[in-house]
Amino acid sequence: MPKNNTVTMDELLAQNDVGSLAAGSVVEGVVTSVKKHELWVDLGAQGVGIVMRREIGHGQTIEVGQTVTVSVIDPEMEEGYALLSMRRAVKDRGWDELQRVFDANETIEITPYDANRGGLLVELEGIRGFLPVSQLAAGHYPRVSGADKDEILQKLNALTNQVLRVRILDVSRKDNKLIFSEKEAVKDDMQARFAELKVGDEVEGVVTGVIDYGAFVNVDGIEGLIHISEISWERVENPRDYVKVGETVKAKIIAIDKDRLSLSLKQMTEDPWLKEVKVFKKGETVEGKITRITPFGAFVQLSPSVEALVHVSEMSDEDNVDPEKIFQLNEKKQFKVLDIDTEARKIALSLKNAKK
Repeated sequence: MPKNNTVTMDELLAQNDVGSLAAGSVVEGVVTSVKKHELWVDLGAQGVGIVMRREIGHGQTIEVGQTVTVSVIDPEMEEGYALLSMRRAVKDRGWDELQRVFDANETIEITPYDANRGGLLVELEGIRGFLPVSQLAAGHYPRVSGADKDEILQKLNALTNQVLRVRILDVSRKDNKLIFSEKEAVKDDMQARFAELKVGDEVEGVVTGVIDYGAFVNVDGIEGLIHISEISWERVENPRDYVKVGETVKAKIIAIDKDRLSLSLKQMTEDPWLKEVKVFKKGETVEGKITRITPFGAFVQLSPSVEALVHVSEMSDEDNVDPEKIFQLNEKKQFKVLDIDTEARKIALSLKNAKK
C-alpha cells in the first residue's frame, strides 16, 4: 500500500521553521497599505498585522513595500489579524543601544522636536528623552532678564530642529528615563580651552544676554561674565545702554573660575580717571555738578570721568545739615579740594571751605 504523502499544516509550518506569533515577540514584515490612521503589514506565513498610527515612531515616514520591524502586542485579534507596534519594537532595541552609548560615554547628535520652559524634548532610538535647560552649553543657554519664562521658551524654541552634540546623562529603562547633556559633551573641549587661557588675555566673544548686573558673553563656547562694574569707566546704571545681545565684543580676562570667565570691557582702554584727575590739585577751588544726593553727602562730577564726594560735615558749620536743602541735582557749585587719593580713586571736597 502506498505511503500517505498528505502533509498537515502544522508539519508544513515546522518544515519552514515558521513559528506562531507571541505577544512581545519582534518580527519583520512588509508594508502593504498605508492609511491615515493605520498601516497594514504582511507577516508572510504568520499572517497579517495592523499598526495604529500612534504606534509608529515620531517623525517616521512609511511607504508601501517597505520592510519594517514590529513588536507583537496581540497575536490574534477577533478579526483574525495581529495588533502590532513599530514604536515598541524600536524601543526594545533602542534601550539596549542607549545603554551602550551611556556606558561608552559617547558623544552623539540629537535633534530636539519641541521645547517647554524646562528644556528640550528629544526622541532617539524610538525613545523620548529630555535635555534640561541647566544642561545646555554656554552658547545655547537662554540668558534673560529676571526669570522671563516666555522669553526663555522663545529662545528654547529656536533650538528645535537644530542638531546638537550631547552625551547621555542618565538612562533607565525601568524608570523610562532618558536625560541628555550638552554641557557634558563639550566639557573636555572646554577644559582644554581653559588650559590655554590665563588672566590678562584679551578675548573676543558674542553677547548672549544682558541683565541688570552685567552681560554674558560666549567666548568660543566658554561662558564669560562682564560685571556691571567692569563695563565702563563711567558709572553704569543700565548695562543695556552699553552692550546688546548678538554684539561681538573684545574683553580682558580678569579671573578664571571653574567653568566661567570673568571679563572686563573697560580694561581694554586706559582709565580716563587717572588722566583727568591730574588737572586737579589739593587746596584749589573747582567747579562741579551735583549728580547724586544722599543723607551722608553729595556726589559731584568734576570732569567726564572724575566724580568726587562732599561729605555732609563739609557742607556747613551748622548742625543737622540736610543735603537735599543745600543741593539740587545738576546744579553747579564751587568746592575746595580737600584730598586726592589716586590709589582709591577718591576725591574729597568741601563746600563750606570754598566760601572762605
